[in-house]
Order: sequence, then C-alpha cells, then structure tokens
Amino acid sequence: MSYYRRARIPGGTYFFTVVTYERIGYFEHPDNVTRLRDAFRFVLGSHPFRIDAAVILPDHMHMVWTLPKGDADYGTRWRLIKSRFSPLSPATTETSFSRRRRSERPIWQRRFWEHAIKSEDDLHRHMDYIHFNPVKHHLVERPSLWPFSSLQRAISAGVYPQNWGENGEPASIQTMEIE
Repeated sequence: MSYYRRARIPGGTYFFTVVTYERIGYFEHPDNVTRLRDAFRFVLGSHPFRIDAAVILPDHMHMVWTLPKGDADYGTRWRLIKSRFSPLSPATTETSFSRRRRSERPIWQRRFWEHAIKSEDDLHRHMDYIHFNPVKHHLVERPSLWPFSSLQRAISAGVYPQNWGENGEPASIQTMEIE
C-alpha cells in the first residue's frame, strides 16, 4: 500500500477536489446543495477558513481555501463538513461491507485531492479552472450561468470581468490536468 503525504502549510491556501461516492449526482438536487452550504456554515463557525473560490457540480466539487495563520488542519474541516452533510442526505446506493462496518454512508469518496497553492499565478490558474469547470463538463455554455459557483461573487468583487470565459476556455487552464 502506498503512503500519500499531504502538504501541510499553516495558514496556507489549498485547492481541493472532493467527489461523491461512485460519482452519484447528489448535487443535481438544489436541496442537497443547500444542505451542503449549511454544513459549510456550521463548520466555519467552529473551524474558520476562507473560501476563495468554489464550484459545486452534480458529482464533485472544487474549492480553494485559505486557512487561518498557524492552522494547517484542512482534513478535520473536510471530515466535519462531510459528516455534517451525510446524515441530512439520503443515500441512493447500497453500501459495501467495509462501509457498513465503519458506519459510513455511501455519499462521499473516502479521500479528497489537495494541492498547496504555491504562487499568485498558481492561485489564478486554479480559480480559473474552478470557474470554468461547469462549461468543461457541458453543464452550461458560459461560466456565469452556473448557479453553484463563486464566479458571480468574484465578478462583483472585480476579480473577473462580467463576460469572463464566454469566448472559450481561458489559456491559463488549457494545460491543467486536475481531475
């Protein structure tokens, strides 16, 4: 069995990919997106962090978080978010013996993927990737049309122009291989 070492940088900024169990489309239902947002609000109350960019797609999500100074514990935050969301949502598939033994509901893949952001350029490439992802997955024709994204917030803050991504995939993400 291989050993995966996670990057742990106190106060760091990280890109995450979190996937549902067997890529089931839990987030096709707006009620589940609302439950997920409630889980985030709950965890933010006790374990603060900043969400710099986010997109929730039917079967996975991408986010960029910045943790508080001196704190590198994103794993606990993800565990709390997943565990807060899971009892509120119906499992739509049978669970394996190993999941039943651990009292896990078949909602999430057990792990998540993270990347420590190394520079401003790295941050902008990952934010572009997040915001363009609904177009990449053929869910909408323009990034601004996807309702479960931080793009509108970023446009309002002046980070992106109003028509960002409407003329095709931004050059900054054409070489990125994340999923």
